[in-house]
Amino acid sequence: MLAGLYAGGPQAGVTADAEGGVLRLCAPDGRPLVSVEAPQLVQVPGEAERLLGREVPVPFWWTEVRASGAVPEAGRLAESVCGRLALLLGGSTWPGPAGTEVVDVRAAVAPDDGQPVVDVLTDSTSVVLAGRPVLALTTWLSDVLRGTARSGRALQIVTPSHVRAGAPARATLLQTPNRWVVQDPAQGYYDGLSGAVLRWHDGTFVPALAPDGTARVADAFGRTSPTDEQQLVVAFRTSLPAHEHTVLGEGLETAWRALTGSAPAGWGTAEPVNLPWSPRRLTDLARDRAPEPTHLLVTGHPGRPALAWLRVTRTTAGIEQDVTLHLGYGADEEPPLEAIAPLAEALVTGHGLTTMLTSLRRASRDLTTPPVLQAPPVPVAFTLGARDVRDIGLTHARRPPVDVRPAPLGPASEPALHYPLGDGTDAAALVTLRHLGAHLRAGTPGATADG
Repeated sequence: MLAGLYAGGPQAGVTADAEGGVLRLCAPDGRPLVSVEAPQLVQVPGEAERLLGREVPVPFWWTEVRASGAVPEAGRLAESVCGRLALLLGGSTWPGPAGTEVVDVRAAVAPDDGQPVVDVLTDSTSVVLAGRPVLALTTWLSDVLRGTARSGRALQIVTPSHVRAGAPARATLLQTPNRWVVQDPAQGYYDGLSGAVLRWHDGTFVPALAPDGTARVADAFGRTSPTDEQQLVVAFRTSLPAHEHTVLGEGLETAWRALTGSAPAGWGTAEPVNLPWSPRRLTDLARDRAPEPTHLLVTGHPGRPALAWLRVTRTTAGIEQDVTLHLGYGADEEPPLEAIAPLAEALVTGHGLTTMLTSLRRASRDLTTPPVLQAPPVPVAFTLGARDVRDIGLTHARRPPVDVRPAPLGPASEPALHYPLGDGTDAAALVTLRHLGAHLRAGTPGATADG
């Protein structure tokens, strides 16, 4: 790493952020020019192919180098850092071979304001240009998200139209005020998740409104074709007592085994996911970070696309784990919907389930999202844990004003309830779920008449 960083010559300096996970090569006046992720030893098979389309046998070391678009020398400097590392270690670079020359970084630029290396920085927005095949939630991107949040800025990631968003990055970009900006040759720019045509105004991308004040949708956003591939989405929350023997991640492993037949392959704090699956090590990390929440990614084996993100939070009730698990299926594969009810039973009886929503949607088997109109997920089932059933009242919870008959799970003295909503093919289940949710909220102590 030191040999690679010397590509900036003796005038360059180095700073670090993201708990040492991201190094910054800086100009003499302190302005960040290039960010270098601390190397990760990737021990999980399939991660290089999932993110770059290139198969690499494990284990291997992975680092990402990114240049600031604000300084002309930064691009050549980033390339040189990569080239030196590959030359010394016998590795390779993506997207192609890189040079190794020393780059003069003595040019006068703006002083460092503590922000991560980005391409455009305004008072309201950090803009990042990205062109890799899959937009991933890397250590560097996580660092940028933290930096923009601390400064009160929005993060806007600009990509060509061929880039696909990975599930964790897509979930992050769905959060206001972040935005996925797609370059379109015909209409300039549009939002990759909503399709709204965008324009650059006052230092940020905003919707380009029609004369009547409504947002216009880009033509490219509607250029989609039906797919027979599907994604099964299982989102659930568990609550466990906060004692020294509690092990985290076991509920997620139970779900993984029930739906795929095996345990997860690996876990980590960013992509690529680099550590072999270990609930014990995952628990140790969350304990070290407490009382701050811990965000983790979990991935499966290459044969079955599966990816989850896990948020661990310490609350007055104990330790809550929020899990969103995505699984991909081809046109000739059937999602295991018959396993959902038994999974709900297992999570209720053994892992402190509070809620679980299972949905199915028409989407790519590889769990990525192109910047085109996507079909919404259709609910398959909803499970309400015993604690919430008790708070709402068993009689009220088991008699929703919809044609759904919940099945009791767990002990008869204090049951959870499992509500089957369909097979994921009828969009009417969305309306059923809305009515069910309103009914359950109305029974919650302290709820208003409108829920």
